[in-house]
Amino acid sequence: MSSENSSADDVQQVWDVVVVGAGPAGASAAYAAAVAGRRVLMLEKAELPRYKTCGGGIIGPSRDSLPPGFELPFRDRVHAVTFSNNGRFTRTRRSKQMLFGLINRPEFDQQLVEHAQKAGAEVRTGVTVQRVEQHGSAVPDRRSVAVVLQGGETLLARAVVGADGSASRIGAHVGVKLDQVDLGLEAEIPVPETVAEDWKGRVLIDWGPIPGSYGWVFPKGDTLTVGVISARGEGAATKRYLEEFIGRLGLAGFDPSISSGHLTRCRADDSPLSRGRVLVCGDAAGLLEPWTREGISFALRSGRLAGEWAVRIAEAHDAVDARRQALNYAFAIKAGLGVEMSVGKRLLTVFERRPGLFHAALTGLRPAWKAFMDITRGSTSLGELVRAHPMAQRALTAMDRRQTPVGDPVPAGDEATS
Repeated sequence: MSSENSSADDVQQVWDVVVVGAGPAGASAAYAAAVAGRRVLMLEKAELPRYKTCGGGIIGPSRDSLPPGFELPFRDRVHAVTFSNNGRFTRTRRSKQMLFGLINRPEFDQQLVEHAQKAGAEVRTGVTVQRVEQHGSAVPDRRSVAVVLQGGETLLARAVVGADGSASRIGAHVGVKLDQVDLGLEAEIPVPETVAEDWKGRVLIDWGPIPGSYGWVFPKGDTLTVGVISARGEGAATKRYLEEFIGRLGLAGFDPSISSGHLTRCRADDSPLSRGRVLVCGDAAGLLEPWTREGISFALRSGRLAGEWAVRIAEAHDAVDARRQALNYAFAIKAGLGVEMSVGKRLLTVFERRPGLFHAALTGLRPAWKAFMDITRGSTSLGELVRAHPMAQRALTAMDRRQTPVGDPVPAGDEATS
């Protein structure tokens, strides 16, 4: 901290970066800012570790975004995917290499927080942020942001990162706009060893009966994470889909240890990512892949970028410089994650009309299965796939144009190995 500000900072401690939220996005932001040698405080309203509704799939981009030395607490490693179209035309595809790993979020999130702490970040749990202020009596100068806690305590920061989830108060301050909201329902189902053995190393993805919906089974040792997701506004139908899904899997006789629901929110294209010295990332910014609603890799990647740019904003001496750094952050997000989101949005539009087409492609066409493997392993992304492969671009454009729904695909054989 520079000497010109030391007198003001002596009166009340001023943090370089305050991060609101200790999920993957917040922990990644705190780690990135702390590694840069800044004074970082992370605030979390819950006590850690805490449960989060989430399938817990860790794909390649997530692995690549973790701090050095991070040991993933995998509960299973996936080498096979069973696809079904609303319970029919089931086919399993296998891979010699691991496709992705499965974690329990409480362990994973806790480990990320510990890495941020080791890097020098301080953490306060059980703390609710009511609002942030960038003007007014609580703000001593133009380089400060006031973070007002429930109960009246006020903290000062040179930059703030909002990573407080899909119902974000910091997102509301920034003015985040959302144009896709989905409801995810999930059950954690403990199963006997014989059932667990049948699922080991294999996940199920079922294209659902509601347009744009799908279900999943993710095995985690002696527990199966079973969930479905569809557009908000179809609550009763989504609940019915989950019940029928669990029933036809033969799991209705096992009592879930946890049943939960969660809304995922996807940003509008023109939604802001900053306001003054405040940035948003992860779910708070509405950053997730619109088709699969995969959010962990988006949280880790946007969190790291937010932490890095928050350091630059903390160093900015005036509003013009802070604005320049915030725009650079937005550009970095849009150039990477934004491109993936735009492709994902197009895929969702096609998938809503033609789930059978996706099922036929993934279970019957080698290039489609290879693309699925490459994306989950992290050797390519949705954006790179479309950019680098003219055939993929042409196929997506052709699907965009075709409005007529397709019938169910002809069922293929039971097994395919690649």
